[in-house]
Amino acid sequence: MPLTRSVEDYLKAIYHLAPGEEPAATTHIAERLGLSAASVSGMIKRLSDAGLLEHVPYRGVVLTESGRRSALRMVRRHRLIEAYLVANLGYSWDTVHDEAERLEHAVSDLLVERMAAALGHPRVDPHGDPIPAPDGSIEESAYTALIEVPEGETVEIRRVDTSQADRLRYLHAHRLVPGQRVRVTARLPFSGPVVLEIDDAQEVIGHELAAQILCSRSGDR
Repeated sequence: MPLTRSVEDYLKAIYHLAPGEEPAATTHIAERLGLSAASVSGMIKRLSDAGLLEHVPYRGVVLTESGRRSALRMVRRHRLIEAYLVANLGYSWDTVHDEAERLEHAVSDLLVERMAAALGHPRVDPHGDPIPAPDGSIEESAYTALIEVPEGETVEIRRVDTSQADRLRYLHAHRLVPGQRVRVTARLPFSGPVVLEIDDAQEVIGHELAAQILCSRSGDR
């Protein structure tokens, strides 16, 4: 099956929804791509017939090895483009996602690898997301969401699990970026906010946003 832009978008969306062995539900794929469930069902059948997906009855779909390789190729392109735009072209981390979405389908493999070499073969993109290796392998680290960090503990922010520009701008304005160390001073009950200490200053972060900030704790690799 030709890897058209549409096919690549489907494979990448399914990978993001279900990077492990859990199936991705058709409704979630439709929501992520902004398409109708009927359209997604038709494409899923074609991708399955092409050997890129496996259907799990009543649960959704999982990528085959071939489908996963193709998805990770696009993930590598996207994240390297984001890293290059931020490092060399003056883009901010809240503006690169949409640009990378457009460019990832157009650039050649040669250009992507030259970008990687120019950047010194980075392991993560500007948001802390791991960049797959050229062979399709990816190193996924197990981080702890900020909302789950116990009171009194100091952690390092390693990754932010959002591409929404307004949230990224907010996080940057409040210094909640990869590499920043923060101390959790309070966690309010009933899905309340988290109170942080950053360089002797206090920040209050909502529950939903704190769940998207991933941190490494003492002893994590």
